[in-house]
Amino acid sequence: MTNPKPQALLDDIEARIAQLACDAIVDGRGSIAAAAGALAEHVESVGLADFAEILRSIGESASGEAGEEISRRWQRWRADDEAQADAEALRSDADLAGMFVAEALDHLGTIEATLLKLEETPDDLTLLNDAFRPFHTIKGNAGALGVSTVQQFAHTVESLLDRCRSGQHRVGPAEIDAVLKSVDLLTALINDVADRAAGNPGRPLRADRLALTAIVERVIAEGGRAAAPARGQTIDLDTPAAGPAPGPATPAAAPAAASRDAQAVKVDTRKLDGLVDAVGELVIVQSLIYEDPALARVTDERLTRNLAQLRRITTDLQRGAMAMRMVPIRQTFQRMTRLVRDLSRRAGKAVELVLVGEDTELDRKVVEDINDPLMHMVRNSVDHGLETAAVRAEAGKRDTGRLVLRAFHQGGNIVIEVSDDGAGLDTERIRAKAIAQGLIAPDAALADEAIHELIFQPGFSTAEQITEISGRGVGMDVVRRNIDALRGRIEIRSRRGEGTTMSIKLPLTLAILDGLLIGVGGERFVMPTFAVRESLRPAPSQVHCVSGEPRMVEVRGRLLPLAWLSDLFSIDTSRVEPSSGTILVIEDETSAIGLVVDRLIGKQEVVVKSLGDAFAGIRGLAGGAILGDGRIGLILDAHGLVRLLGGEHVRDAA
Repeated sequence: MTNPKPQALLDDIEARIAQLACDAIVDGRGSIAAAAGALAEHVESVGLADFAEILRSIGESASGEAGEEISRRWQRWRADDEAQADAEALRSDADLAGMFVAEALDHLGTIEATLLKLEETPDDLTLLNDAFRPFHTIKGNAGALGVSTVQQFAHTVESLLDRCRSGQHRVGPAEIDAVLKSVDLLTALINDVADRAAGNPGRPLRADRLALTAIVERVIAEGGRAAAPARGQTIDLDTPAAGPAPGPATPAAAPAAASRDAQAVKVDTRKLDGLVDAVGELVIVQSLIYEDPALARVTDERLTRNLAQLRRITTDLQRGAMAMRMVPIRQTFQRMTRLVRDLSRRAGKAVELVLVGEDTELDRKVVEDINDPLMHMVRNSVDHGLETAAVRAEAGKRDTGRLVLRAFHQGGNIVIEVSDDGAGLDTERIRAKAIAQGLIAPDAALADEAIHELIFQPGFSTAEQITEISGRGVGMDVVRRNIDALRGRIEIRSRRGEGTTMSIKLPLTLAILDGLLIGVGGERFVMPTFAVRESLRPAPSQVHCVSGEPRMVEVRGRLLPLAWLSDLFSIDTSRVEPSSGTILVIEDETSAIGLVVDRLIGKQEVVVKSLGDAFAGIRGLAGGAILGDGRIGLILDAHGLVRLLGGEHVRDAA
């Protein structure tokens, strides 16, 4: 890569290449080799020796398309040259560069949310100003750092918004489309230059930038009549949901949010995670000290009082650290707003999106990891669930489909629901597809809920044709896998012709767990309290035997299958009788079991530790925790245990 050259020099060479491309079309291959050779000598004379070699190699094998090939190579070379210049500018001041990237992505998130509101009320001058100001800030900050590609492109879009807010230009669909695409492109440009500054490979974005610049300029010139790219111009960027997600954004239109921002301090998330980890270790050590047998024999009241005070302070510190990790789900829902807008246009369907519970807070890590599953569920609802206007009219429904995203707290969980009023799941079609794929036997007697669960099988799809939105059988298995990794579960409720609701139940945080400490033989386990409906020691009359063996337990008029935790994990201990042990009633999406354990030790908050990749595939385990005596207690996964009772076995760790 050469050093960046003066703009006038590069523009001159670009004009010569454009002329060469025209000559190639008119004259054919006859004069291309000589023209390419002459241009190579000129390029080499001004210091661009690496591109001169490209010209010579193409000229020697000249054809009618040689001029166009030279143009394509020039675009790639020029893109790398410009991007490297921007990367060098960022490297010159690492601290300012980090602030610029974080703030720019923050502003872009705000702009996108504001534009989606502006699309509904295009005459709202306040929203227009709220979209203009962040663009102006991004342009100014990029100019100060010398990130010229971002500065120039942001200036072009800023000019369009400035004309709109001054009344010279009316906001319409073309303007909204152009500016939303500009947000996508600026996000890609900023992430690209940040990657290059860090020494990572970049993306060739110059052609996209030039094409979108032309579109914006045409929108300005034609007053909104240029809604689509010109012939030969293609803009193919990742959607906001698929690409790097912008950082947390605060809508500029909300005064209350602005006042909170004035009191906020931005902290690197790695530092925050480090603090939470340190507090977790402090909690473990405090528990070790508190339960130390040597201290249990001490009767000094002052020491006991000080230890109790230490425990209270540690608990408060732990809760404060966890509260810092809690963020509202609003930003994730706002990204879904943009996704639904784009998907509905591609599918040719009118969709009304309703957001409920945007202020619901959960762990930052959960918010980040829920984005992909939520995106796939929304795609499925728009493409498969909601019908076209004509089909809805025949069914007596209103033309516009309704999609609801809802978040709320339920017990110790956060619940996220995706509901639509579409056609619902076709149970018979799913069953037929599953039989054809060999997933179930033709004579299998399955409840509707169990058949609906089959859509989570890898590669399963009932779509008749593959579209750009979905239909390849990729997505819903990813949803289940990602939800399981977050120690959550997913449920489906669907009625044919009325719609489908998918509910994701997740823990509020992945770092701390409120659990029941249970003992089996010499081993101890932690069962999350949210998975336990109740615990009991049944009377002998409640236990029902099959072939002389206790197999079922009657709880509140309902028969539940019995499972011994010692059997599920092959623990070498004598099997305890149900009436002399403790039974935990644990629930899955569609079933419940009675889990027999030797004893219930107590309730305890534990710090969740990963078991590592070697144990990642063991069904029934969600992690580990260091208990008060310093021993490891395995954290159980209720969903996995219910599946184990269905005949599956624990995978050998080796």
